[in-house]
Amino acid sequence: MLEQYFPILLFILVGIGIGLLLLGIGRFVSPNRPNPEKLSPYECGFEAFEDARMKFDVRYYLIAILFILFDLEIAFLFPWAVVLPDIGIFGFWSMMVFLAVLIIGFVYEWKKGALEWE
Repeated sequence: MLEQYFPILLFILVGIGIGLLLLGIGRFVSPNRPNPEKLSPYECGFEAFEDARMKFDVRYYLIAILFILFDLEIAFLFPWAVVLPDIGIFGFWSMMVFLAVLIIGFVYEWKKGALEWE
C-alpha cells in the first residue's frame, strides 16, 4: 500500500532538493557588496530593527490596506468574466453595480487624499 505513495514522496524530495540546491548556488555565486544605500529602509520609511515603541508613520499601512482592499475586489472580475455567458444579463448588471460601488469608493479615497504620500 505504501508503494503507491512513493512517487509523491519522490516528487517532494526532488522539489526540496532542487530548491535547496538553487538557494545554495545563489548564496555562493551572488556578489555580496552591502552599502548604506542598499541597507537603508524602504517602503515603510523607518528602520526595521529599532525600539518597538517608537512612533511611525501610519500612511504606509493605510495605503497598503487600501491597495489590498481594491486589489481583492478587482479579483472578483476574473471568475465573473469566465461565467458571464452562463449568468446572463442579470449577472452583467450585478457586476456593473459592484463596479460602480468600487469606483465611488476609489474616488472617495482619492478626494480625501488617502492615496497621497506627500
